[in-house]
Amino acid sequence: MSEKIAAVLFDMDGVLIDSRAVIEQGWREAAQMYGRRITPDDIVKHIHGQPGPHTIRALFHDLPLSDQAKIQSHIIHVENTADCEPIPGVAQLIASLGSAGIPVGIVTSGWRLKIDRVIALLQAEPYISVIVERDDVARGKPRPDPYLLAAERLGIPASRTVVFEDAKSGVTSAVAAGAYCVGIGDEDLIPLGAKVVVPDFRGMKVIVNDATGAILSFCPGYEVIVERILRIMTNGRR
Repeated sequence: MSEKIAAVLFDMDGVLIDSRAVIEQGWREAAQMYGRRITPDDIVKHIHGQPGPHTIRALFHDLPLSDQAKIQSHIIHVENTADCEPIPGVAQLIASLGSAGIPVGIVTSGWRLKIDRVIALLQAEPYISVIVERDDVARGKPRPDPYLLAAERLGIPASRTVVFEDAKSGVTSAVAAGAYCVGIGDEDLIPLGAKVVVPDFRGMKVIVNDATGAILSFCPGYEVIVERILRIMTNGRR
C-alpha cells in the first residue's frame, strides 16, 4: 500500500486489553439488579464500542435517574477495578512504534482511571503522545469527533493516522474521520471500511527504513509508510 501516515491511534477495550467478558458481565449484573436480562443483540448494538450513557439510555431509559446513576456507578467500579489481559502483541508493537519515534495515541470511551491502569499494564507511558477519553468530546463513536480531536492535538489531518479498532462503532468513527482503519477481530468490520482485519498484533512489524520514517506492516500485502512529524503535543494533557 502507498498510504503515508504520521501517527498510530488505538482504541482501548478489545484492542489494548481483552475486556469483553468483564464488560459484558458488568452490564449483566446491572440488569439483574432490576430483574432484567441483557441479550446478545443488546451486547452487539448497545454495549461494545459504546459509552456508558448510550447503553443506559438504550437499555434502562425507563428507570428513575437515581437508578440509572446506580447502574453507571456499578459499571465504573467494574471497569476500573477488574483485571484484564493485554491483547497479544500490542505492548511490543507500541514499544516498537515509540522507539521508532512514531506518535502513539489512545482514543476511547473509557474513564481516565482505567486508561491510566491500562497504560501502566502495557508499560506504555513513555510512548503515548495523545489521549482522547470519554469526556473530551460531546459526540462519541460512531461519530468521527474522537479521532478528529486526536489528530488535531497531534497537529495532523486524521487522514494521516492509522487506527486500530475492534467494534463496529469504532470502525465507523475512524473511517468517517478519514483514517486508515485496521480491524482487530472479525471480517464483518470490512464492509464498514476497515482496510484489513487481523486477529491480534502478533506478526506486526515496524521497519525503520531511514532517518525520517518507517514501514508499519500489518500482515503480508498490507503495510503503510510512516513519516515522522516534528512537533506534537506531549501526552495530549492540558
